[in-house]
Amino acid sequence: MITTPARPRTSTRRVAAAATVGTALESYDFYTYSYFAAFFAGPFFFSALGEAGALLASFATIGIAFVVRPIGAIVFGHLGDRIGRRSTLLITIALMGVATGLVGLLPTGEDWVLFGAVALVVLRVVQGLSLGGEWGGAVLLATEHADARRRPFFASLPQLGSPIGSVAAGGLMLAMFFGLGPEAMAAWGWRIPFLIAIPLIAVSLYLRWSIDETPVFKELAATGQREKNPVWAAVRTQPAAFGVAILVALLGIGSYSLMNTYTMGYGVTALGFDEMQLLTAATIGGLLQFVTVPAFGWLATRIGSARVVALGAIGTLLIAFPIYWLLGSATFAVLVALMVVGGILPTASWAALGGTMQELFRGRHAYSALSVAYAIAAVLSGFIPSITAWLGTATDSAWWHPGLVLALLSALTLVGALAAQRMRHLGDEDADAAQAVVREEAPAPV
Repeated sequence: MITTPARPRTSTRRVAAAATVGTALESYDFYTYSYFAAFFAGPFFFSALGEAGALLASFATIGIAFVVRPIGAIVFGHLGDRIGRRSTLLITIALMGVATGLVGLLPTGEDWVLFGAVALVVLRVVQGLSLGGEWGGAVLLATEHADARRRPFFASLPQLGSPIGSVAAGGLMLAMFFGLGPEAMAAWGWRIPFLIAIPLIAVSLYLRWSIDETPVFKELAATGQREKNPVWAAVRTQPAAFGVAILVALLGIGSYSLMNTYTMGYGVTALGFDEMQLLTAATIGGLLQFVTVPAFGWLATRIGSARVVALGAIGTLLIAFPIYWLLGSATFAVLVALMVVGGILPTASWAALGGTMQELFRGRHAYSALSVAYAIAAVLSGFIPSITAWLGTATDSAWWHPGLVLALLSALTLVGALAAQRMRHLGDEDADAAQAVVREEAPAPV
């Protein structure tokens, strides 16, 4: 009898690359739009609202994508638990890249203000829908292929997408501001970072197409354990885990919205920094995360993901007010130092939140659970720039108003991390069982 050799399992390195490249493109899109919102979106599309109103409206377009994110999380979470992690991630990355590229083609000028504003909102909605299904699937893609010992580390690798996207977007903006100047950037240069997203889709699609489905989903499909309504099953069977997961994610997501969006605009309009200085400082802070994210992922393999999240929350809570007190009179060197210090501590919570959340949920509804919980946290965090701007107006731009927001985020995430540490690692149990089946089915060496 002639037998066909089984397809070799995809290496964990290739899987990690496929997961990370998608979150990198997601992050690139997010930061590109964040910089666009801070510098250009208001004057281009919302100038009729006045200077302050235009700034608030441009920040609100960031929030719109986060509002629809739970819808995307429900839709793509359902698909991820029904048709597979890999297939769903191919859909989400394609939607994200196309929507981002089209932002770069929007017309500007007085005759196009209404059309441009409406089209911008529509594209932000599409981006938000795809965002809702991207992160949870990327974490599962990385962790469900990994063994128990390395799972917390591989869970941190999709988080590298944030510094990759931040450095790519910030570095490109910085180079273009320097090379083209503010006038050319406002005239046409702002389009280039958006248009670059289109060829990046091809790379992301290729990497994800070339990998295998995860052992956990294969086992669920083979044994008929897929949930018919995974979102409802997750909420019904693990309601406490949902609340804990949302709290765990708040600081990791919210600190980026605060420091890389609000602080950008606030630094220019209220503190008198130059856009170039802020972009440089943010880019330097992003470069550092190439070291700190995997370092904190490694630490999670030693002490546990939830403990690393807690350490990051405690550290951020301690430095929240001092950072913004010093920022008011900072030189450029001090600005860079503050961005570095203010980035390292929240990064601990950011790096370990994927591993912490993955541990909480059963594999049969993990895609839905991770996506919806993360999306809810993202919705709450997406309006942080607008809320902080309102708080600044209400307090006459008191130096401590951004620190208060950062401290609150830290305290809530600390509560979530402490609760997660005491819960069963149901996700790990399912992943371990699936890995055991794979080892049993592996052909013996000849």
